[in-house]
Amino acid sequence: MMEVTYYVALPFAPSDDGIAPGEAVECLSQNAAVMRAEVLARKPGNVGALAFSRTGDPSSGDFGDAKVIRSFGEVPADLSTL
Repeated sequence: MMEVTYYVALPFAPSDDGIAPGEAVECLSQNAAVMRAEVLARKPGNVGALAFSRTGDPSSGDFGDAKVIRSFGEVPADLSTL
């Protein structure tokens, strides 16, 4: 089993139900994910963004829960559905 850690920046935009996630952007490092999330949070139409990581085995598809690195602006309190 080979574990890999993915770093992701995820923007959030207003929706009829509150806040909805936008298109996730995979990043090369934790620092890159934080910087990208900060930029996405300031992009017109977005209300916030989140940098997170997930570690797991790509061959089996078994991944642990996402670990929040940093958030900017408005993000949902419950991230379990992402």
